[in-house]
Amino acid sequence: MRILTLVLAAAVISSSGVQMHSQMSGPPPSPPVGTKEDPAKAVDGLLSLMEVQVVGAAKAMPADKYSFAPAQGIFASGQTTQFDTVRTFVAQVTHLAQANYFFFGWSGIKPDRDVKAIGSITTRDEAVAALEASFVYAHKAIATITAENAFVAIKPIDGFSTRTTIAAFAAAHGNDHYGQMVEYLRMNGIVPPASAK
Repeated sequence: MRILTLVLAAAVISSSGVQMHSQMSGPPPSPPVGTKEDPAKAVDGLLSLMEVQVVGAAKAMPADKYSFAPAQGIFASGQTTQFDTVRTFVAQVTHLAQANYFFFGWSGIKPDRDVKAIGSITTRDEAVAALEASFVYAHKAIATITAENAFVAIKPIDGFSTRTTIAAFAAAHGNDHYGQMVEYLRMNGIVPPASAK
């Protein structure tokens, strides 16, 4: 009987461990249908998902490839696409950092750095640091969203006029540039971290 009890206890512990691991590695559990969620938490989750992918991609590109941009020579011969205005990888990263300060400026929180100067960054370490700092700023702004102000009209940005819709647009904008960063990584033989999982 004691052996059976120990086997059953081990099975329960093992099962709990698998369930706990599954919960820790996957998305957080959804609240019951009909539950009113905190808008700041919901929007922050959206931004956080994009942040993990973008920062991961920014860190995956080697420092000596930060000046990379697609060029005519790497595509099929005879292709007539022009690449003279295409952003370099570092410009993708710094553009996203500046965009976070721009999109979340409605919060009134003073940036902790010269946002215009971010556009002059040329090194990997500085670009990644600026990107990470911009997400800290964005999360602070999102934390000010409440049920009362989430959908109150404010000064519009690109046609979006509430804190929530601007924050969602910021995440969509980041995903657009993430897609471009992925292409740049792949052109250099690098598997994006989010794809390597």
